[in-house]
Amino acid sequence: MDNGSILETIGLEIIGVMSPVSICMFLVVLIVYSLTSPTTKTPSQQLRTAANLVYLESPTDTTSQKLEGALLNAVVFILLITLVTFLLVILYYYRFTNFLKYYIRFSSFFVLGSMGGSILLTLIQHFNIPIDCLTFSVLLFNFTILGVISVFSQGVPILLNQTYMVALGIIVAAWFTKLPEWTTWVVLIALALYDLVAVLAPGGPLKMLVELASSRDEELPALVYEARPNVGSRTGNRGSNLGLLLAGFSDGDPIELRVMSSSENVVQNDGVREVMSSSENVVQSKEIDGVREVETLPLMGSSSSNERERPVANEEIIRESNEIDRSRSRVLEREIEEEEEERGKGIKLGLGDFVFYSVLVGRAAMYDLMTVYACYLAIISGLGCTLILLAVCRHALPALPISIALGVIFYFLTRLLMEPFVVGTSTNLLMF
Repeated sequence: MDNGSILETIGLEIIGVMSPVSICMFLVVLIVYSLTSPTTKTPSQQLRTAANLVYLESPTDTTSQKLEGALLNAVVFILLITLVTFLLVILYYYRFTNFLKYYIRFSSFFVLGSMGGSILLTLIQHFNIPIDCLTFSVLLFNFTILGVISVFSQGVPILLNQTYMVALGIIVAAWFTKLPEWTTWVVLIALALYDLVAVLAPGGPLKMLVELASSRDEELPALVYEARPNVGSRTGNRGSNLGLLLAGFSDGDPIELRVMSSSENVVQNDGVREVMSSSENVVQSKEIDGVREVETLPLMGSSSSNERERPVANEEIIRESNEIDRSRSRVLEREIEEEEEERGKGIKLGLGDFVFYSVLVGRAAMYDLMTVYACYLAIISGLGCTLILLAVCRHALPALPISIALGVIFYFLTRLLMEPFVVGTSTNLLMF
């Protein structure tokens, strides 16, 4: 439907995706930078999670031990994700959609209530914010319930939905930054490779999910950020008016045909046609060159009609009404199809992409802010490249590989090359 160039419209879509991603990364950097001790480059505590089930990194371990343990953690983590994703495919294939929806709602409730509450409590303790337990519990409960409603209900404002989607990404990313350093980098690289295979490979689980949802014309039961608000259905009021107003098209000019009951007239009031009292007639109006011609046709039972002409006139009116009804139905179907196509145009980004982009910059924030800037620019550049490829290819693409690859490369280049160079020139009072 869009006849313009891809590059003419891709700008707004890129901004619509990059803005929430940037906000998510910025807030994760603030949380990590605030809670990380300045004397150490590791988190204040390590947790046993699905990403480090096999090996828990220790500062006293050698480099080979850290690398081997990180590889084992990444392999186990990817295997778990693969098994869970195939399980979701099986459940969705056999139409356990309600179970998936309730599971995702419970997961969101747990993330906002438990993990989010833990992060809020840590921030309150760190900044010595005066608040009592009862007030904190009430605020956390309201925050959690409102979040679940905002993410999964249809009647909430799109801005509130997007805000809570970003909040979910921030909370999960802040928890993932507690992973050990070596495990974090190996897991990020492994996830980028998994995303590439799962979305593009013929038997990839994510590819199968997308194809199933597309074949059924359904929304995936998943946490997905929509960069553009849904187009509201404008057909809600049309259905109730079909019995009153039937609109057809004849020779390119709109015709309005209304069957009026006893004692009705048609009155034009501020662009709205109102039905008022008149004799029982059929009023047919046709607008030609800005002039509306109104013709009154008799209905069966009218005292002014001829007895022999009534059946013929009524049959013609019925045939014309049926033809107009069919024409209007075709118009409604075309408009509904256009609205559905417009609704699907918005770029959708999985919540996992928010999380792992933010984990990368959060890990960089444990080193220095210069590395954060470099990683942020690399991730945004990779996301922009992915969106351009999405506009060209016109099918689902993985959002992690390009951005994660650039982010990891820029992290180590900045940490190993740029940071020593900048620090050395600054301490020697050199300008460059």
